[in-house]
Amino acid sequence: MAAIEKVRVLIVGDSGVGKTSLIHLICHNEPIANPYWTIGCSVECKLHEYKAGTLHQKDYFIELWDIGGWSAHTNSRSIFYNPVHGVILVHDLTNRKTEQNLRKWLGEVLNKEQKERIEGHDYDPEIFAGTQVPILLIGTKVDMAESVQKSRRRSGICEECGADEITLDCTQVKHLAPGTSNAVTLSRFFDKVIERKYYARESNATSINAAFTSPIQVGGLFQDRRRVINTKND
Repeated sequence: MAAIEKVRVLIVGDSGVGKTSLIHLICHNEPIANPYWTIGCSVECKLHEYKAGTLHQKDYFIELWDIGGWSAHTNSRSIFYNPVHGVILVHDLTNRKTEQNLRKWLGEVLNKEQKERIEGHDYDPEIFAGTQVPILLIGTKVDMAESVQKSRRRSGICEECGADEITLDCTQVKHLAPGTSNAVTLSRFFDKVIERKYYARESNATSINAAFTSPIQVGGLFQDRRRVINTKND
């Protein structure tokens, strides 16, 4: 039996937003009985069906890395950021500050390779443009923020990154029940993460090959693009 390939997804956000409860709900399909504070990092795995229901369906392990949000560990947690195949940004819908801090979290993850860190460095859209790491935004404690949700707009960071956004209550299994919009969005995000690691090169190679093998018009006739290039080199 072939080994199942895996990807790493970082779960980041301020301390107390519900990252551990979220991961438990995703992996075990049930609320966590006794949430605990994460010190450093903890990891859970979920078996995900890539492109479920299609001819390309395949099983992958999704490693969900729960990064502790305590500010005291800012300088040490970068050891968990390599490699990173996807990022889930988590914030508390009842605490606006936790959403504002997501820029710092994303900046911290994407700038992990910088030797000299600038305290409070925010996410830079130009840096993201060069990495294209799949990102998903999740707002927790929706049950406590119904009045906030009515007047809430889509997060600006989602617009900049082209990221999807879902809201849920980590104590309610129905919020991630199969077939719900939340579950579909999460599944598509995992598919994007897998595609970026295992299929990006294949897709690029196909595109390049198609560009060089497609016929081009020369002197009123269509010729093979590779033949034209070879002729010019001669």
